[in-house]
Amino acid sequence: MSLKIGLQMDPIDAIDIQGDSTFALALEAQSRGHSLWHYLPDHLSLRDGVVEAKGHGLTVRDTLDDHFECTAMERRPLADLDVVLMRQDPPFDMAYISVTHMLEHATDDVLVVNNPTAVRNAPEKLLVTHFGDLMPPTLITRDQEAVHAFRDEHKDIIVKPLHGNGGAGVFRISEQDQNLNSLLELFEGLNREPYVVQRYLPEVRAGDKRIILVNGKPVGAVNRVPAEGESRSNLHVGGKAVATRLTEREDYICGAIGPFLQENGLVFVGIDVIGDVLTEINVTSPTGLREIKNLGGPDLAIDILDAIEDAAAIA
Repeated sequence: MSLKIGLQMDPIDAIDIQGDSTFALALEAQSRGHSLWHYLPDHLSLRDGVVEAKGHGLTVRDTLDDHFECTAMERRPLADLDVVLMRQDPPFDMAYISVTHMLEHATDDVLVVNNPTAVRNAPEKLLVTHFGDLMPPTLITRDQEAVHAFRDEHKDIIVKPLHGNGGAGVFRISEQDQNLNSLLELFEGLNREPYVVQRYLPEVRAGDKRIILVNGKPVGAVNRVPAEGESRSNLHVGGKAVATRLTEREDYICGAIGPFLQENGLVFVGIDVIGDVLTEINVTSPTGLREIKNLGGPDLAIDILDAIEDAAAIA
């Protein structure tokens, strides 16, 4: 079965192919004989109930600085495609949310992965709160008095944007740190959203594990160890990718959230676990495929394309 696969993602010329999971999916899809069509979220349109986009045919190769070729730009309805992979990076803002609404109009004609309705209803730092027994102590608020009370209780805390990504804007504030008020004033001046406050987890020094789930089942993981003097483990801020296996507790966490992911069409999901607790469920544009494979683990793009082909056959 040859599929026409649309890649709704960021500019193809600007990606880092060594760590880009969308590129890994594109390589695997192309190797199976599927055709690729790339477009930017800004080039998506909804006209008279028809979703269309301006994009181009795409050929990819695993070669640094020479990783793609494109055909001429054209405009076409998404109904011409079999599958659309919604893979643009966050932030999860109104632009992102608006695109999910537009894609909903196409879901009768094309398989969208992940399901845009489920993605919109599952902001990553809010979705996880539905599994509170798996989480560290967490506060979501704009109430500064509540934040101070939380720090008084837990002494050492993390403060981060509710809809942030990639480790941006993540601050560790210890009991004696005098910058909490200034930080909260900064956050409140940037946007109107609540922010997330969590108890600092010293276990992060041993790593922040990214676990990949496909159709609600864990298929692989990578541990991300923060650099010396850094509380964030994200790879692009200096975290080190380390091979790992799932613990019994992590298997339990996956089993607890897996049915929800499967029921809601969240095919490709990445969760973050520090120590024994779940900190995030990433449904927008999860990463980690290239790192897992490069560390000797499985090629998870195979599992994801298998799941997409199965879903497309049913759709």
